[in-house]
Amino acid sequence: MKAAELKVLTDQELTQKLEDTKKKLFELRFQLELGQLKNTAQLKYVRRDIGRIKTILRERELGIRR
Repeated sequence: MKAAELKVLTDQELTQKLEDTKKKLFELRFQLELGQLKNTAQLKYVRRDIGRIKTILRERELGIRR
């Protein structure tokens, strides 16, 4: 998901999206350990999405606008 798409969401929606993305990361890690994950690049993309969401939430907390 792109940062521009995330910036239009409210804080509550971003928090929910963060929880969902963390659950998805857990599931992907679990699949990786079981040998069921075929596209390991998904882990990278999900981690980056988590970082984007956390960055936007922190910017809003500090009052920083880009």
